[in-house]
Amino acid sequence: MKKEFFNYTYIIIGCALMAFGVVGLLSPNSIAMGGTGGLAIIFNSLFNISIGVLFASINIPLLIVSIKYLGKYFALKSTIAILMISLFIEVLSQFVGLKALSDEPLLATLYGGVSVGIGIGLIFKGGGSAGGGTIIARIITAKTSLKTATVILILDSIVIVAAGFVFNNVELALWSMISIFTTTKMIDVVLSGRPNERIIHISSPNNLEKIGLLINEKIGLNGTFIKANNLSLTEDRYIIFVMVPANRLNLLKQIIQEEDSAAKMIMIDATQMLGTKFIN
Repeated sequence: MKKEFFNYTYIIIGCALMAFGVVGLLSPNSIAMGGTGGLAIIFNSLFNISIGVLFASINIPLLIVSIKYLGKYFALKSTIAILMISLFIEVLSQFVGLKALSDEPLLATLYGGVSVGIGIGLIFKGGGSAGGGTIIARIITAKTSLKTATVILILDSIVIVAAGFVFNNVELALWSMISIFTTTKMIDVVLSGRPNERIIHISSPNNLEKIGLLINEKIGLNGTFIKANNLSLTEDRYIIFVMVPANRLNLLKQIIQEEDSAAKMIMIDATQMLGTKFIN
């Protein structure tokens, strides 16, 4: 029950943020977001029908069709999220009368993308979906060999092209691309965070035990020491796997350069860490 309470809290806050970004920034400046949210903004311009009504009208039938592909529980949460987004959009636009927070396309695009991205990320974190491209993509990928990301990219591209034609402005289509990019990045931030650590692989034909001890003593980190072979099984290899904060990378590089010129270091961003504490 506690977990579900937090899940629905994420969904409610996410729906409010997404609606705020649409009503206060994107829609007034004719900047389309990706998926069915972008279609709702475009249709609003064409037919002058409320974005909230259009958003629900487009997504609810998709959810009904997609229940067998998404599962009843996921579809239920997604339906709740879509109805709440539509409700928040109606409240902010019709009752609160929220005006455009900025008439500057760059500010509207970036901050609108940030607000919508954080909102969608929170909805995902709560176990739901904001509808749109995700639902269509899952249906298509269930019947074809296409990847979900590929389908979403195609759908967003169609929305961008449509926005350019409907608003008769290529620049607005380009602004929409930036909005979609910003939204995607913010979803990643919410779902996986942005830890300040790097995953470091150090490999060498020489024994790395001394470097491992120096990493522990001078940087204060623990890692994993592995003894292996090269692919032809003709040469011993020594490997250290360790998580290093960004502000200690230069010290690590200095240790490796001083102790073993033959060592190779591979660095990867740690976009998500689960479990117990990695850094001492």
